[in-house]
Amino acid sequence: MSLLPLTVRAIDRFTEACGRLLSWLLLAMALLTTAVVLLRYGFNTGSIMAQEAIIYLHGCVFMLGAAYTLKHDGHVRVDIFYRRFSPRGQAWINALGGVLFLMPLCGFIFVSSWDYVEASWVIRETSADAGGIPAMFLLKTLLPLLALNLFLQALAETLRNAAILVGGRD
Repeated sequence: MSLLPLTVRAIDRFTEACGRLLSWLLLAMALLTTAVVLLRYGFNTGSIMAQEAIIYLHGCVFMLGAAYTLKHDGHVRVDIFYRRFSPRGQAWINALGGVLFLMPLCGFIFVSSWDYVEASWVIRETSADAGGIPAMFLLKTLLPLLALNLFLQALAETLRNAAILVGGRD
């Protein structure tokens, strides 16, 4: 068995597992939002920490779910011409888009966010609001994780499309 399909399958399994795990955060986010609204309008009280937790959950779902969205072809695509292409033409677009645009963008995000995240970890950055979550550095860590996860899935998609171009199969 070739190394290429094993690599692609391993990345796909990792992305799928992450996506399924992240889907539970959506439920947590909905329940926490409901609780915040009930506390505010039903009991005239609030919680900055709960409100920030919703932001943290949303950040996790959005940033870490990007690779899952790419895997399931749920990303935004301007497909005026793409949909008319043959599967081989689509494979060319996908492979070139991954190599020329998506993977370099992931590298740029990773490199450019590193110092920003590192500085936040050094001071163990906390919320600016009293009563907020004392772990802003964790939220900022999602930036390089986004880049890493998305790069891995972009690599898998590029390899999958390259296999179509070389062997004519998926």
